Parts: sequence; structure tokens; C-alpha cells
Amino acid sequence: MTVAFQKRKRWSNHTGNQAVEPLRIYRPATLLELREIVRTAEADGVTVRAVGSGHSWSDVALTTGYLVRTDRLAAPLQLERVRRGWEGGRLMRVEAGMRLRELNRELDAHGLALSQMGGYDAQTVAGVISTSTHGSGIELGPIADFVQSLDLVAAGGRVHRVERSDGPTNPVTFARTHLDWELHQDDHVFNAVAVNMGCMGIIYAATLAVEDAYWLTEVRELTTWSQVRGRIEAGIRGNRHYELYLNLYPGAGGEHRVVVCRRNRTADPGRRRATDRLRRHWWIELASSSKVIPFLGNLVLDLLPDRAPARTDRLLGSLADDEYSGPSYKVLNIGAANLLPAYSSELAVPLEADAHLRAVDRLIEVAARHRELGSQYHTGLVALRFVRASPAYMSMMHGRDTMMIELIQANDTEGGYELLGTYEDALYDLGARPHWGQVNTLTGSHDTLGRMYPAYDRWLEVHDRFNAGGVFDSPFAKRVGICRK
Repeated sequence: MTVAFQKRKRWSNHTGNQAVEPLRIYRPATLLELREIVRTAEADGVTVRAVGSGHSWSDVALTTGYLVRTDRLAAPLQLERVRRGWEGGRLMRVEAGMRLRELNRELDAHGLALSQMGGYDAQTVAGVISTSTHGSGIELGPIADFVQSLDLVAAGGRVHRVERSDGPTNPVTFARTHLDWELHQDDHVFNAVAVNMGCMGIIYAATLAVEDAYWLTEVRELTTWSQVRGRIEAGIRGNRHYELYLNLYPGAGGEHRVVVCRRNRTADPGRRRATDRLRRHWWIELASSSKVIPFLGNLVLDLLPDRAPARTDRLLGSLADDEYSGPSYKVLNIGAANLLPAYSSELAVPLEADAHLRAVDRLIEVAARHRELGSQYHTGLVALRFVRASPAYMSMMHGRDTMMIELIQANDTEGGYELLGTYEDALYDLGARPHWGQVNTLTGSHDTLGRMYPAYDRWLEVHDRFNAGGVFDSPFAKRVGICRK
């Protein structure tokens, strides 16, 4: 079989800060084609990686070999009969190139919904799983933790179905109907493969745990860091979803403005609501989706960078909202704000003792010092989200309840990437783990990953089995020290 491809065509992510000109770009439409591409790469002695929506701001998806675009692998799939006695709840199986936007529509049409998602719905299923993308809710882990089964094309073009030991697949039926596949119902293998950053193969399909459709009500309250700092524990334990938006710079009275965002199940989804309670502020959505207003904002930052702290204060004031109610997937998606020209890093710190509070204090100190020393400014807000510990070996939340700190910068921020790197360095001794899909400066020096992730050696053992020969190696894998050669 020969699969069509393009030669030496440039690919870049959605903001343009990551780009590559690989040897070939493929767009397979079937599992058979995907398997053939992996075999071809091995025969040609080059690497292969998959890309989805291109939302990652890091180099996690880049390859100089063969690049696989997964937009044609985006269909719902027949759910296979589960084994007798399995009690894992409702399931949905889809090809992993499907975006969350289409997945949510498919689920809604069947009266179902995801239990958790991040604030952006244009990412692919494979992308959010592989990088441990998350929402905010201390009783809810990252999206990878809702995966019940993964179908992965690994070395040799062999397809592996990977599940926990109590996974839904009936082994007897599977052996009869998937003659050249391999089934792994093994907690160790699953915890390694679930978050693998594309280093173990290309995910073809995923089966996710879902639930009956439900509504959420979101309330955003404007307050200050001094008011909320001592009440975070009550906030995260008392709400299904809880997150904070913070200005690193003090405003009037020396206070740091904060918006507290709470999302909980709507008590009475059938109750009639005023139109303005069924959507976010229309003018914020319009401003965010406009090309002119963000352009003018970046122009002001170029000419007058010292206006950034006040601009963030105004932004936080505009985010306050008494109530927004709707289907869960619409409320969890932050909307047109995703279209703003910006990038970010995200750091995971443990919710242990007061490490998360010291992390915020340290970021405030770094921002103040760089403002004083070099007129270097943080130009966006900081989002604090709370996520349950994950068993996935290379999840940023592995083994510990976590506060995720997203540090957002406007695209034209002078010295913005350097400042994000400084924040990252400042939080390492507090146990920080950078998000795989966002801006980070991780390297393989000083056994960095081994010190960050206690199960790293166990992850490597599975990696070496699924990536035998190194066909899924990449510049990213080399940078962070995963490559064996």
C-alpha cells in the first residue's frame, strides 16, 4: 500500500511560535493507512509523529521526519461489547483525531457529557490525553484519567489496546476479532501509556468514561489575593470546579486583584433563566473574537509596556459575572478568550503544606523584581486550577493533588519567554513540573525527569518496548532526555 503525502511543506502550530518543515506530511483516513505510515518510517530510517489541532505552545509535536496530521481520523466508533461483570459506567469510543468540540456534540446528541474538560474545545482527544490536559476540580483528575481504553499504533505498525487490569474489553472476544492486535490489561502498562507525549506511538482511538448530560452554573466574583489566600482549601473542597484568576501586580491599596470562579451543577436545569444568564457577557466575547481590538492591545504593550498591570486589573474587573448557566461543555469552555493572541506556560505544584501559596508569593516577587530591574512585564493574568492526583506516571499531577499555575503572556510581550523561564526556575525547588504542551525550558540534564517523576524508570521500561528502534523519537524527546541515543 502507498499512502499519499506532501513533501517539505511547512507546518506550524496555531499561534506560529512552533514550526517545522518535515520530510513528509501525511493525512491518513484509516487505521490501515496509519499502520503503513509507521512501517514506512521505520523502513526509511526516519522518525514519525502525530499532530492534531496544533494547540501546544511547546515543541512536543514537532518532527523532522514524517509528520502525521490526524484531522481525517475523527469519527465516532462502534462501542465494542464489554466483558461480563464490568461496572465502569457509560462509555464513548472515538477516533483520537476528533476535536473535543465535535466530541461534545456527539455526546450531547446521545444525552451524554464529559465529566471534565479544559477551557478549550478545539484540541484533539489524543492531544489532551497525551499531555495530561486538565480542568479544575479537586475531585476530578486530568482528562487522561477518564480514559478506559487506548488503541495505539506502536513500533512495527502493531496495534496495541491498552487498559487497566479491570478494563472493559472481553479478552476472549478480542482475541477472536482482532487477530493481529495485542491486548494489555495491566495497570503498569496503562499508567505508562496514558500520558506519553507521543513518544510511544500514535493513538488511533480512545474509549472514555462519560456520564449523563448535565448543566453547570458559573459565578465569577471579584476580590483580592489577601482575601482569598487563606480560603483556598474551603473553595476547592466546597465546589465541583474552582479556579482563580490573579494579577501578579498590586493595584489600588497595594492589593492584588483576583477573580474567583466557581462552577457547580445547576440545581434546577429546567428553570427559566433571563437571556443574560444563558451566556457570558456578549461584549467580552465580541472583543475577544475581534482581530482589531487584540491588535491594538498588543500595539499599546509595544509602546507602553508599563500599562500592562493596569490593563490586567481592568480585564479582571470585566470577567466578574453573577451567573452563567448552560450545558456543562459550554460552561467549561472559556469561549472567545481562546482566540486572543497569547501564549503561556503552566507549572504544577503540590497541594502539600503551603507549597502552593509560597509558589504564588514567589511569582509575585519575580514579577516585581523584573519590573524594577529591566522594565520587563507580565502582560496577562495568572490562572490557578486544582486537580486531583493522577496514577499516570508522567502526568504533571502524578501522585499528588496539584495546583496548576498558568502564566499567560500577550503575543508581543518583550522578553515574555524569558520571564516565563525565570518563573519556571524559581518554582523548581517547590516541586514544580512544567506542562508538556505549554512553553517550558526542561532539559535532560541532571536527571531532571528522574527527580521530578518517581515512576520515570517504570515509564521508560514501557517506552522502550513500544518505541523499539526509536521511530517515535523527536527534538522534544531529545531535549528533555527521553531518547536513548
